[in-house]
Amino acid sequence: MKNRYFIQLSYKGTQYHGWQLQPNAITVQEVLTKSLSTILRETIEVTGAGRTDTGVHASFFIAHFDSQSKDLHVDKKIIFKLNSFLPQDIAIQKILKVKNESHARFDAKSRTYHYYIHQQKDPFLTESSYYFPHKLDVELMNKACELLYQFTDFTSFSKLHTDVKTNNCVIKNALWKQDQHKLIFEIIADRFLRNMVRAIVGTLIDVGKNKISLNDFIEIIESKDRSAAGVSAPAHGLFLSNIEYDPKIFSS
Repeated sequence: MKNRYFIQLSYKGTQYHGWQLQPNAITVQEVLTKSLSTILRETIEVTGAGRTDTGVHASFFIAHFDSQSKDLHVDKKIIFKLNSFLPQDIAIQKILKVKNESHARFDAKSRTYHYYIHQQKDPFLTESSYYFPHKLDVELMNKACELLYQFTDFTSFSKLHTDVKTNNCVIKNALWKQDQHKLIFEIIADRFLRNMVRAIVGTLIDVGKNKISLNDFIEIIESKDRSAAGVSAPAHGLFLSNIEYDPKIFSS
């Protein structure tokens, strides 16, 4: 009988075509799968908590896999071996034993994303933050954030022709914070649509530039039309930063 594990990792998405396996493109899932299979000396299949797009980062990501080994969660050497084998832009933090029916994607209760903008040129942020050296009305952007709570259908912020049963999401928190020349957007929801966070950020930037009003923002959401919303913010400023689970799924 195989045992199921959650693996917690982080990765810099710059060199990858997202998380999910793709033909003719290197992805985080592919690299992690090969590494686990090599280190554990068995065929491993890895299932992620979701997909991140090309160039998007994750400071916190969860995937699950099954293994013949019974004690990976207490083997202190396995994480060291994996990190030695993996490239510099992928790091393993934890391996956790979970109940065999637990699922990294379907058991997630909420996900948190952060989007980073810097408004003063900084060579150390070029691959992890969006350089936007123009004035933004952050107070107005936060008023627009509060409007998001009134809606559940976010078709206007979804990539077209995605294979999902519903475009409904429950946004639990959305807020911009300013730290000198840096802006950080935090958004928490039960689930996210493809490209949703970047589309929301791009549209909120239009609000901050006074290109669109708060009423326009409401009309964009109500239109359920992706072409009505703003241009997606660049991928390199986006981080998946937390995923929450019910503690009951973990083995004692």
